[in-house]
Amino acid sequence: MDRASICTRRALPKLLLAAAGLAANLAVAEERAADLPADIAACAQVRIDAERLACYDKAVAPQVRGAAESPQASDSAASAAVASASRNVAKVDDRGSFLDEFWELSQERKRGTFNFLGFRPNYFLPAHYTTKLNTHPTSPAPGHSGQLPDYSSVEAKLQISLRTKLLEDVGFPGGDLWFAYTQQSLWQLYSADISRPFRSTDHQPELLYVVPAPLDLPLGWKVKMAGLGLAHQSNGQSDPFSRNWNRWYALAGLENGELAVTGRYNVRIHENPAQDDNPDITSYLGRTELAAIWSPGAYVFGATWKTNFDSRGSIQLDATVPVSRKDPKGLRWYVQIFSGYGETMIDYNFRQTSIGAGVALLGW
Repeated sequence: MDRASICTRRALPKLLLAAAGLAANLAVAEERAADLPADIAACAQVRIDAERLACYDKAVAPQVRGAAESPQASDSAASAAVASASRNVAKVDDRGSFLDEFWELSQERKRGTFNFLGFRPNYFLPAHYTTKLNTHPTSPAPGHSGQLPDYSSVEAKLQISLRTKLLEDVGFPGGDLWFAYTQQSLWQLYSADISRPFRSTDHQPELLYVVPAPLDLPLGWKVKMAGLGLAHQSNGQSDPFSRNWNRWYALAGLENGELAVTGRYNVRIHENPAQDDNPDITSYLGRTELAAIWSPGAYVFGATWKTNFDSRGSIQLDATVPVSRKDPKGLRWYVQIFSGYGETMIDYNFRQTSIGAGVALLGW
């Protein structure tokens, strides 16, 4: 492998200029110089440093080899290669942030409407253990208490969470309207004696309107976006086990290097008391939700805290790493720890701790 394989990203401009200089007075086709920008621009989408550097090496190496093997080239071809290199260095340095890419905040990141992407983590945890099961769910609502089977504390947990953009560049400059859907299930996979039922399945559709809100803060923090959302969450069951709530929420996100933090404040849409399955739900699940994602290299760590700033609420910790370092966007090992109230809707007022391990199918 040539010297390009050991260059760092900061040395990339020198590498491209050297390749262009080597091409002077040698025969290089004009088309080859024109192909360079697209190749290197594609590398800018790779978030992991080592993988991104390898992509640059692969994109630049053919240009260097071709120049060395060709006997002649014109000065204009060399100048074209230098100009192309300069444009690509600018593109590489403008890769954007996690929140930029996730919410498509800049025009360069816009993908258009009705492209389905991951929202919350998508995972399958074949090993999931809960310290204490809620076999007698209760609620202050009349007729909303009942007895459940004696489920096993060892089961499987899975989540599917997708989003798509319904409208792009609507309302405020750069504003987008999104629809998202999340489904979480706890599956008694190892309870053959009761036909392996799903112990719980929760559904959460929501609409989100997100706008770029760039603002520099002290200590390197930057506000990136703000938004409003409308969400419904329920377990789809009938009485006495029906649980649900509707809410508006305000959303904001900020970053500092590899750390991204988002915050939500929920305002419940109250129902007719005679139809309210769980009138005290916000007292347990909390009105405030703070989520952090830290992505140093191949690893991704997440933490979600739901709270009213009292003794209730919950915290969830997530960690994931690629199964294959060669495919960081593919299958990933996944570990999750939850402690507090509301791992499922039926457990909104029941405290428990659980740990699960498995694979993530799509990233955040």
